[in-house]
Amino acid sequence: MVWKIEEYFSLEGCPCPEAFSEVQYPWELLAHIPALISTIVQQNPGRFRQISRGVWVGARTKVADTARLFGPAIFGDDCDIRPNAYVRENVLAGDGVVLGNASEVKQAILFAKVQLPHYNYVGDSILGQGAHLGAGAIISNFKSTHEPVKVQMDGNVIETGLRKLGAILGDGVEVGCNAVLNPGTLVGTGSLVYPLTSVRGSIPPGMIYKGQGVLVPYIKN
Repeated sequence: MVWKIEEYFSLEGCPCPEAFSEVQYPWELLAHIPALISTIVQQNPGRFRQISRGVWVGARTKVADTARLFGPAIFGDDCDIRPNAYVRENVLAGDGVVLGNASEVKQAILFAKVQLPHYNYVGDSILGQGAHLGAGAIISNFKSTHEPVKVQMDGNVIETGLRKLGAILGDGVEVGCNAVLNPGTLVGTGSLVYPLTSVRGSIPPGMIYKGQGVLVPYIKN
């Protein structure tokens, strides 16, 4: 099964664009986040400042006093890490990322301008440039049955072998308030997910997911 990266990412705003050419599927990069962070720091001397053990941030990035960050983690320039945000290891983020009140992220790659502003959880996931989660939206990364996560792509089922895998969100994806993206969910570039929905499987680019498997084309005015 061929992964069609153009249906998800342009790689603009990606903090590690070269790495995507080295794997068959994007979720394979999640295990390499510590090494990717180390490489970025070494290759960009002076660009990032270390604010705690294993945690680096770029220029003009703001970190609230009540935020908690545990490394390895790196955020680019102009990020906003707000009060009560929680960074729980292995987070690689680009420029302009927003991590808001009571939002938690772990084992994730966040492209530039990703917004997780209110009560969000993102685990074992990759979010493309400008992806946005509405208040209370959750990316679930662990199956209740404790089975390895499977991914559905083009009508085929891919065995990832991973106990934990959240979602792959393409550039510009919008997820509505209190929606839940189940383990192994794929959402293509520019698609929208309605509030209060539960998403499983894959959503093609440029679609609106209304819930209960209902998809319609997203026609912008």
